[in-house]
Amino acid sequence: MDEFLSGSKLYGDDFNIEQILAWFDDEKEGYADLGAKVKNNYNYAYHALNQICGYNNLPKKKFNNVLGVGSAYGDELMPILGRLNNITILEPSGAFKNKNINGVPCLYVKPEASGEMPFENNQFDLITTLGVLHHIPNVSYVVSEIARCLSSDGVALIREPITSMGDWRRKRAGLTKRERGIPLDVFESIISNAGMVVLKRTYCVFPPLTVVARKLHIGLYGSRILVYLDILLSKLFFRNYKYHSKSFLDKFRPGSVYYVLGKKAL
Repeated sequence: MDEFLSGSKLYGDDFNIEQILAWFDDEKEGYADLGAKVKNNYNYAYHALNQICGYNNLPKKKFNNVLGVGSAYGDELMPILGRLNNITILEPSGAFKNKNINGVPCLYVKPEASGEMPFENNQFDLITTLGVLHHIPNVSYVVSEIARCLSSDGVALIREPITSMGDWRRKRAGLTKRERGIPLDVFESIISNAGMVVLKRTYCVFPPLTVVARKLHIGLYGSRILVYLDILLSKLFFRNYKYHSKSFLDKFRPGSVYYVLGKKAL
């Protein structure tokens, strides 16, 4: 496991189909089973983070076809609903379903365990994948599918943890069985190999700040001021970045990256 915990390789990315199917079965209801399936108790907590790192960097236009990968109820899209014409949500769990989101038509589609997306080339002009890829084994293939389905002038927003999230071989409180972060250098290679370019990259989710906010019962990523503080601390401590922390001080580094991506010009 040393090569995976060191961050030089991504665990699960080279799994065969039998291993992928077993992983998919473990994770398809993982997020829902952590409490998200109870709509009355569900609260989407990342609106300010998405606005600052993602939506503020979108072109000033309406988006005709939008894909949310693993977007649950579609709450992540609420701040920009007025700019969306049609929404498709690729979602494995049966716990989430809306025919529309505040009047915007919404179609739910079940994903294939293989990661192949049942969509046409260049079908979507906006794709969001926020905190989803780290639940998937074959990240490289799924990112290549995102690139395939993204229009030539489209934008993809991807936010993912870039730390190990602990030792995934053991049960971890508050986490699903299989999830693990994506090492930053590996992530950058995956994006480039898929034929996409980074338009903007923001490091975020500074672990010590999230711990303090949780203890004080503060909604960190719903506050613009606190999100800017989080981004500042993540930037200041970036040189301390390590994929897998072995000490308290190792945790003083950004926990996630937020990408705004486009397709490479042909």
